[in-house]
Amino acid sequence: MTEASPPAPLPDDRPSSHFVTYPRFLLRLVRLATDGSPAYYVWMTVLTAISLVGANAWATQVADGMILTSMTDHVSWGLYIANFTFIVGLAAGGVMMVIPAYLYRNRAMHDVVILGELLAIAAIVMCLLFVTVDLGRPDRFWHMMPGLGRFNWPISMLTWDVIVLNGYLLINLHICGYLLYTRFLGRKPELRFYRPIVFLSVFWAVSIHTVTAFLYSGLGGRPLWNSALLAPRFLASAFVAGPAFIIVTMYVLRRLTDVRIDIKAVNTLVQIVRVTILINLLMVVSELFTEFYAGGSHISSARYLFFGLHGHDGLVPWIWTAIGLNVVAAVMFLHPRVMQHPGLVSAACVFAFVGVWIEKGMGLIVPGFIPSTLHEIVEYSPSLTEWKVTAGIWAFGLLIFTAMIQAAVPILRGQERAA
Repeated sequence: MTEASPPAPLPDDRPSSHFVTYPRFLLRLVRLATDGSPAYYVWMTVLTAISLVGANAWATQVADGMILTSMTDHVSWGLYIANFTFIVGLAAGGVMMVIPAYLYRNRAMHDVVILGELLAIAAIVMCLLFVTVDLGRPDRFWHMMPGLGRFNWPISMLTWDVIVLNGYLLINLHICGYLLYTRFLGRKPELRFYRPIVFLSVFWAVSIHTVTAFLYSGLGGRPLWNSALLAPRFLASAFVAGPAFIIVTMYVLRRLTDVRIDIKAVNTLVQIVRVTILINLLMVVSELFTEFYAGGSHISSARYLFFGLHGHDGLVPWIWTAIGLNVVAAVMFLHPRVMQHPGLVSAACVFAFVGVWIEKGMGLIVPGFIPSTLHEIVEYSPSLTEWKVTAGIWAFGLLIFTAMIQAAVPILRGQERAA
């Protein structure tokens, strides 16, 4: 079909325009995502190579079995579920850009809110991949599909988790797809088609991490997770990791591309992280006081995590590293001079991001199984296969996120149009 240049965009009540330009829109996205500078190709090649290494490790795991991992009957959730828990929070934290942009009408956030939505899409894809590799056999995934598998609805919290995750993915796909498509057509987005969904995404972002927290706190046999603070703590840490990742992304875009990032948007996210990181630390201290001041046999997991138990201290370096990184990041965010240097702000964001990753992963999921319900101490340390698969999934998620940004930025800036 010969592409013609119409004199003007067709009006909104002409559905034929959508059918004519939508295939071109998808093809244009693919072209934009695969076209870039030499540095872009190098970055995408490195991510692709790491993703292939992870895919090969996962294929070997599927062929030889979960024996290649360090998980056992005593510690059945390891590095995969630890990353799943953290990335759910990363997806939820991505919409923290929506709240100031739409609820508080912060104009500076409107131009960069799409970054949070794109991050949420990439993060949910990574979540689904981590669940798949943790299943051992990917053909078991159909058991979690409504109408096909044995979906223990509505009793099982896992069923709620599957629903909210997939629903959140669809919500963000709709928001990003509609905004980019209308920009591609050269039209102004109609509020009735996306603003209600934007507000729904805020509620849904809270729900995905709340349900994930309930998945753990509802297990009565794991005293470390039986805390009413677990869900609020999950949300607080999510609103640290998500904005921190977006801040670093905006600084990278500002430095390596000609994209104009409003410094007011960065400052707004810094204010969010500055508050939420202190709330997260306060909740950690509150849980430690509750655990250790009262004492009792139920604090065995906490004692093993922070100080070791009966000569076993495999996770002690992990958790104290996480606390140290969070404290350093909090001090940096509160220091006024640090906020004047983008490099130091990025360093504070990296410290906070890594600290939360350890705290919600190896510092929360694994010690919940130690000691076991039979009072046995079986330590866990991720195997090389688990690290390879984890690195591959993270690389694949970053690859998706980078490609989406590469395709979205020219459309949002008006450089790519249907005409």
